[in-house]
Amino acid sequence: MYAIAEDRNQQLTCRPGETVILDYNSAWTQGAEIILDKVCLVGPLGDETAAIQVGAPYVSGASVALEVLAHEKGAKIRIGKYRRRKNYRRKQGHRQQFTRARVKDIRI
Repeated sequence: MYAIAEDRNQQLTCRPGETVILDYNSAWTQGAEIILDKVCLVGPLGDETAAIQVGAPYVSGASVALEVLAHEKGAKIRIGKYRRRKNYRRKQGHRQQFTRARVKDIRI
């Protein structure tokens, strides 16, 4: 079974046992359980015979349980500004924080 769940601004495809990357949230601690209750779609995987449930906008009673594995940082992004003939140069870097979580269960 798989589900498409919504976490704040992004939708995630969740299958049991897979890891997903979420936007960082300082309230989540390592090993904590997160429940995503905004599930847009629930469907079967492989040879399962269950029907696809599509929400309008969400499937009622469905939720996805996640376990927080770690808080990590993404790759370094370098931002450069330049104005020709003005001797103006600025360089700035950024590393986006994210949370890695494992899908424990999809509940209907």
